[in-house]
Amino acid sequence: MVLATNLGFPRLGTQRELKWAIEKYWSGKSSQVELEKTARELCERHWKLQRYLGLDHIPSNDFSLYDHVLDMALMVGAVPPRFHIDQDLASLRVYFAMARGLQDPAARLDIAAQEMTKWFDTNYHYIVPEFTEDQHFHLNSTKVIEQFREARALSIDTRPVLLGPVSFLLLGKMSGNSSVSPLDLLPRLLPVYGQVLKGLEIAGGDWIQMDEPCLVLDLAPEAQQAFQSAYASLVSSVPRLRLLVATYFGELRQNLRTALSLPIAAIHLDLVRAPDQLEAVLPEVPSSMALSLGVVDGRNIWRTDLDRAMLLIRKAVAKLGADRVLLAPSCSLLHVPVDLELEDQLEAGIKQWLAFGKQKLQEIRALADDANGDKEKAEEAFRESRKAVKSRASSPLIHDPVVKQQLQAIQPGMTKRPSPYAERYPKQNGILKLPLFPTTTIGSFPQTHEVRAVRSEFRAGKRDRASYEKFLREEIARAIRIQEELGLDVLVQGEFERNDMVEYFGEKLRGFAFTHHGWVQSYGTRAVKPPIIFGDISRPEPMTVAWAKYAQSLTPKPVKGMLTGPVTMLQWSFVRDDQPRSVTCKQIALAMRGEVMDLEGAGIRVIQIDEPAIREGLPLRRKDWNEYLQWAVEAFRLASSGVNDLTQIHSHMCYSEFNDIMDSITAMDADVLSIEASRSRMEILQAFGQFRYPNGIGPGVYDIHSPRVPGQSEIEALLRKACEVLDPRQVWVNPDCGLKTRNWQEVRPALMAMVEAARRVRAARDN
Repeated sequence: MVLATNLGFPRLGTQRELKWAIEKYWSGKSSQVELEKTARELCERHWKLQRYLGLDHIPSNDFSLYDHVLDMALMVGAVPPRFHIDQDLASLRVYFAMARGLQDPAARLDIAAQEMTKWFDTNYHYIVPEFTEDQHFHLNSTKVIEQFREARALSIDTRPVLLGPVSFLLLGKMSGNSSVSPLDLLPRLLPVYGQVLKGLEIAGGDWIQMDEPCLVLDLAPEAQQAFQSAYASLVSSVPRLRLLVATYFGELRQNLRTALSLPIAAIHLDLVRAPDQLEAVLPEVPSSMALSLGVVDGRNIWRTDLDRAMLLIRKAVAKLGADRVLLAPSCSLLHVPVDLELEDQLEAGIKQWLAFGKQKLQEIRALADDANGDKEKAEEAFRESRKAVKSRASSPLIHDPVVKQQLQAIQPGMTKRPSPYAERYPKQNGILKLPLFPTTTIGSFPQTHEVRAVRSEFRAGKRDRASYEKFLREEIARAIRIQEELGLDVLVQGEFERNDMVEYFGEKLRGFAFTHHGWVQSYGTRAVKPPIIFGDISRPEPMTVAWAKYAQSLTPKPVKGMLTGPVTMLQWSFVRDDQPRSVTCKQIALAMRGEVMDLEGAGIRVIQIDEPAIREGLPLRRKDWNEYLQWAVEAFRLASSGVNDLTQIHSHMCYSEFNDIMDSITAMDADVLSIEASRSRMEILQAFGQFRYPNGIGPGVYDIHSPRVPGQSEIEALLRKACEVLDPRQVWVNPDCGLKTRNWQEVRPALMAMVEAARRVRAARDN
């Protein structure tokens, strides 16, 4: 019998219950007991829903209070020494300190958080494990076993999920200048995994899901060997357990033989991202191994073409037999919202094309029913699928001939600035008159409770537009005044009118649709509602010009115009899958180009076009990079190159490894690039120094993802470190990212310290 399974369920809850519970706990307004109660209730609700939907394998331990990679680090005792603040190293205080840092003056604690980076090519962020040469692993947390038992107490047998040992090590990093690689630690790590698996076996476990997404990367021979030795060891220690190794986000390619040689019960394939790999796998799969087919998209929100999915399923069943086939989403449903039924304001024509987490599990159940011969039970789902596919293909909502004409009219000169940076820089400096180490912020200021409440009142029709805009003008004026008092050199208007850096612009562009409950976790308690790109994109009218112009009227200092770049708009949306992503990105770039030129026409001399997702969008396999980088860089240049030499273009990028794409970053030709650098203590700058990056660069000196307030001497030390690899004339001084999620009590002293640090480093250079 073909089984209906799931790899993972969204954690936050339909109303973001987990977010509110954690933030209430952080603020001291609730206890650990109350937080844990909310977490148990969410797990129970999700397990029961999946049982109700008829799944044969329901995941457990896919739930996390912050991040599943951090959970694994805690489980195996990979707690860096600076976090040894409690006797219990699995305490919530230790856990959240690793994620967010900890500043407790009363206890004389001031601890920086661990690094955070993107989970493969998604917008989810994970906490990077830290290892040392003398790393000792031990069983520090039994959460995975406890959650399995909690589900069993509800008469629900689950398939526990663990991040596999090889991927866990490959996703981590060694502290300091170590001659040891993370994979060298595998023999020390495996006994702890063995303990966990033994504990699950004793608790009554049967199937165990081991996520090994690194199997879709370009792996060195030693990594391939590590997979073989790791699973030989684990399977021999618990022969009665059935291990399913889950790969996702791509295809196995040269790792196929390694994966199929593992002594495991089943392997999961992403057949949404890489449907063709089934042809390569079927002839090679051992007779002892089952296949889990990821035929429903776990990354996007479009309804599955069930007939197309059945072609793959029938092919697998014909070769292997029904008992060796499992059906699943392509990856964990962590990356999609929970339930489409909650969206009562989406246009019906668009809503019928969509499926969220709950609906995707219904699709999997329908596919399994059909594969098992129960076609009558599955018929309604197939009928609705065919109806949606036909409607979407012919809908007039999708295609705009004017946009297509604009694309055809693009000329090569539209992607080049009039002059090279070396000629632009002195012209801009003559206008802006900025000091050495100019200070600025990335764009947003705290979205206080009052700001959110007033915006909600306006959206709900409880406040008229005149009153709302008056409030926004007051907030902008206050932000400008604060920045002037702090002594910042290039100011921002604060973005108080914006709910989200992508959603805000999407609401003003044609071709986007929006949800009210479509929340997706980005990191920790940070949730976003990705817009849905369903059709051709265009800009009906200016989007930010009036607010930028107003802010600039309040001060003689330059105020940045703030836009989100085309690649980030693409990456952080649910993107249409009926045309190449490059075409959609170019449409967004044309829309943003118009906004950039309107800002320049309004007298805005500094314009920031944020591209925090450009590295995130890089394909997982190196041989696929060039094509992506070519159209991604072209899209940024198309958006930014219509201005004259006097207008300074900035861009911002998030946590990323830049070493391998420095040519492309340089080719973007932004006058100033700001990057997140504080958590890595400026290590990330080595790539820019070695490459001799020619333009201005602002390495972040203040980690905004932590409530911790940095001191002036700490920031000064980071700036001096930056000057060791960069020409001081290149260096800008800024926080890691926007300050939207922080509060003013944290932001004011942090920026004050930042400005003072810049002054001191500047004075030292002048002397």
